[in-house]
Amino acid sequence: MYINLPEKRYYAIGEVAEAFGVNTSLIRFWEKEFDALKPKKNAKGNRLFTPQDIRNLELIFHLVKERGFTLEGAKIHLKEEKKKTLTNFEIIRKLQSIKAELTNIKNQL
Repeated sequence: MYINLPEKRYYAIGEVAEAFGVNTSLIRFWEKEFDALKPKKNAKGNRLFTPQDIRNLELIFHLVKERGFTLEGAKIHLKEEKKKTLTNFEIIRKLQSIKAELTNIKNQL
């Protein structure tokens, strides 16, 4: 899944949920389950996700939704093989963004 969010310093939970195609409750649940997700909260208590949080969320989404890991399996996988998983994940995401861009160019022709 290719996530297309504009370049910003912070993203609201609604924007993030819409980009991933999930409910905000799932993102709040993952925030409780995974230590890697640490969104900032403003004075009202609204969650503000940084680009690093989005990358971590993409990795969690990839493991749980796309590869079918259980939550416990994803946690273990992230702890044990984080560097290798991140490298592979970044390569996959880069290729997906290239594919999306090429498809966009093709549609414009």
